[in-house]
Amino acid sequence: MRGPQTSHFPSTTPGVPRPLRKLAPKPGGAGLRVFCPAKVNLYLRVLGRRDDGYHDLLSIMQPLSLADELTVSPTPPGIFLDCDQPGIPRGPGNLVWQAALGFQRVTGRRVGAHFGLKKRIPAAAGLGGGSSDAAGALLALNTLAGEPLKAEALHNLAGELGADVPFFLGLGPAVARGIGTELSPVELPAYWYLLLNPGVRVSTRWVYESLDLKALKGYKILGEGDWDPEQPGTWVHNDLESVTLKRYPQLADLLETLGRLGAQARGMSGSGPTLFGLFPTLEAARQAGQKLRGTFEGWMALARGLTGQEADAVWGEQAWMV
Repeated sequence: MRGPQTSHFPSTTPGVPRPLRKLAPKPGGAGLRVFCPAKVNLYLRVLGRRDDGYHDLLSIMQPLSLADELTVSPTPPGIFLDCDQPGIPRGPGNLVWQAALGFQRVTGRRVGAHFGLKKRIPAAAGLGGGSSDAAGALLALNTLAGEPLKAEALHNLAGELGADVPFFLGLGPAVARGIGTELSPVELPAYWYLLLNPGVRVSTRWVYESLDLKALKGYKILGEGDWDPEQPGTWVHNDLESVTLKRYPQLADLLETLGRLGAQARGMSGSGPTLFGLFPTLEAARQAGQKLRGTFEGWMALARGLTGQEADAVWGEQAWMV
């Protein structure tokens, strides 16, 4: 399998967002159904702390076939949110609700919408579920309103909701810079991912506050030399592992296990705790998961890396539970 012959990361052109995703009508009624994919950070370097408290990053973000489902139906003015999972906020504490309020503020239009959220992505897992749901809500509201916001305005609004939200407005993997909102597309082979979440709670704020930036200064930054997208074992990396794995050594043990089970590369997504292993085929990933099933008691799933327009055509696929 030969992928792109890329020797350097693509450059990011400020102010030129990736093309927006297109949405499908909701079956059997008015409204829209939105695929809200998870993501993994295949590469995450923390380059420094900014004056505003955020950190400058360089990351490769890969969307997955594991996804939440958001249905959006027009209603009289008001915001209504239902969710099939307990413990998920159904009011202003949910990013979907905040997205609706933000859309209302920026456009000056009263929002009237019912959001039905089916959660498949674990919360607070480093997989971007809440951010993806918020992006889906923005795309749906903008579509139902006749697209009053163009791509750049929608991207800016998404960035106000969270650094990961703009990524989910577009298609396929991307290189993220700045706080994560400066995005440019990148081509990657469509690997299969074995996802493992042991259920420990990790505070993103604590991870960043605990990160020793001076200790990271000597590491080479991807893009300073040649790289091969088809050799992920040479570049999959996450600076935040230095904090999270030290606090939760069982995660380090799981990463070693993924390597022994044949993963071409393995890593942690975001600040954790979700870990991933890259495999060339579904069968290879499934076999690794089955070998883990007897000893691993946490959440486990298989998902495919999405490469572009297919992101809205995988409803029958979703993710495979091992």
